Amino acid sequence: MTSPRLREPTAFDGTRRVVIAGLGASLLAASGRAQTPAGGRPITLVVPFAPGGIADLTARAVATEMSVLLRQPIVIDNKPSAGAIVGTQHVARAEPDGHTLLLMSNANAVSAGLFRKLPFDVQRDFAPITTLGTFDLALFVAADSPLRTVDHLLTRARAQPGKLTFGTIATGSTQNLAAEYFKSQAGIDVVIVPYRGTPAVITALRAGEIDVGFEILGPMLGQVQGKVLRALAVTSDQRFPGLPDVPTVKESGLASYAVASWNALAAPARTPRDAIERVRRAALQALAQPAVQAQLRSLGVRAQASTPEQMRQLLDAEIKRWSDVIVRARIERQ
Repeated sequence: MTSPRLREPTAFDGTRRVVIAGLGASLLAASGRAQTPAGGRPITLVVPFAPGGIADLTARAVATEMSVLLRQPIVIDNKPSAGAIVGTQHVARAEPDGHTLLLMSNANAVSAGLFRKLPFDVQRDFAPITTLGTFDLALFVAADSPLRTVDHLLTRARAQPGKLTFGTIATGSTQNLAAEYFKSQAGIDVVIVPYRGTPAVITALRAGEIDVGFEILGPMLGQVQGKVLRALAVTSDQRFPGLPDVPTVKESGLASYAVASWNALAAPARTPRDAIERVRRAALQALAQPAVQAQLRSLGVRAQASTPEQMRQLLDAEIKRWSDVIVRARIERQ
């Protein structure tokens, strides 16, 4: 099952707080893009991940421009935890007044199926606003690997059941579940080996400890561009512009497979519709800025906006998809 397409045109361990201030009023007036502020209080955008990752950097890129458009500071509040639970719970309990937002992500969809009990209901306790972007995963091999294509990989896996090894980060991560989903969709028997983090996956690939690595594309681009690793295919339904010669898995012989991770904005349920729409308009305008789009591309992120309804459809579909994968892979719920 693939995620629903977002049909709106693309406009495009502690807590750390960073204020992203807007520009001065005179510059805003000159730009002609300012909107009436909702009040003197800053908007807090809770990022349930540590600083420096793709989710955090996406939030900062978009929030910087949004603060200009809204004439209102936006505070990035990093609350990292397993399954993005701590930060998500914080927003679920926040006052629904438009001043607290969540950077929602694929991790929220995965957590719904991975954890036996959560202190919130991600489908009921949040008001979707818009997606911000999608980002690819890819299948990586060492530069000198004999595996040249996905079709070659599948042929070898079927000829030698249980021999090929796929490396991912921790069990239950998006990368790990993407590998399990690939295994299921291809009907192959491979061994999936979890590692503590991306550097360990890279080391294992380079040392020949694993045959294939499943990882988010952005952090691996340097390894590919340096010709240390090769990307066999990207997992989304379109090629990544930065690697135009790398096909998709769909193009490579597994037409039923498409996976892309994503980031989005959400607010506490019962946030007034006008507050939701005000934030959404600013996000769409921010995603339309060439500088923001370029910054996201450098992270391996495709700027992608949506309506709240499209975002809800995406969330619902991703929860079902990953819950099914977790059950089929017999991953123990936490």
